[in-house]
Amino acid sequence: MKIVNLSEQNSLLNIYISEIRDVNVQTDSLRFRRNIERIGEIMAYEISKSIHYENYEVQTPLGIAPAKKITDKIVLGTILRAGLGFHHGFLNYFDKAENAFVSAYRKYKETHQSFNISIEYISSPNLEGKTLILTDPMLATGSSMELSYQALTTKGKPASIHIASIISSQYAIDFCEKHFPDAITTIWTAAIDPELDENSYIVPGLGDAGDLAYGEKI
Repeated sequence: MKIVNLSEQNSLLNIYISEIRDVNVQTDSLRFRRNIERIGEIMAYEISKSIHYENYEVQTPLGIAPAKKITDKIVLGTILRAGLGFHHGFLNYFDKAENAFVSAYRKYKETHQSFNISIEYISSPNLEGKTLILTDPMLATGSSMELSYQALTTKGKPASIHIASIISSQYAIDFCEKHFPDAITTIWTAAIDPELDENSYIVPGLGDAGDLAYGEKI
């Protein structure tokens, strides 16, 4: 399995990552959402380098020009709700992609220090033989991503899988390496943080991405 940590490169991506982490910038939810979207756009561009193309020709006003078009059938899969802005960034670039959505959330037990992952909703096209890009801004334990993938495979088996996350924990990277098909999976992330706290939140992380983007929930 290939792991691509985009923060190892110097680019604008690192500026947007620093802003979504910064408690002084997080108070501006509009900027937070836009930065999440912009990170999605940058990651979509990076992933676009690894997919398949074919040559063709386009008619210009003055002649014929060589061109390329994507041959992969792409499906953007997103875990609700935190993934919505991130998904939109990907869709801005993969504008002809099909879309899949999974409702996956932590269902805490009484102690609030242990939880199960609950999946209540799936909307997906046929995935058989397609390129599945699974997006979730925070890859904390990897459990939501893995269960969402298992739920989506009821709609067909993709030919390749790209897991896209803004901030990942090392624990989640290790978990995904064990639970996703090695030969067809690539993990793309903009940062890998070393720890999870007692509630399985990424440290240093950025807090709850869904709440920062869309407001607190009860």
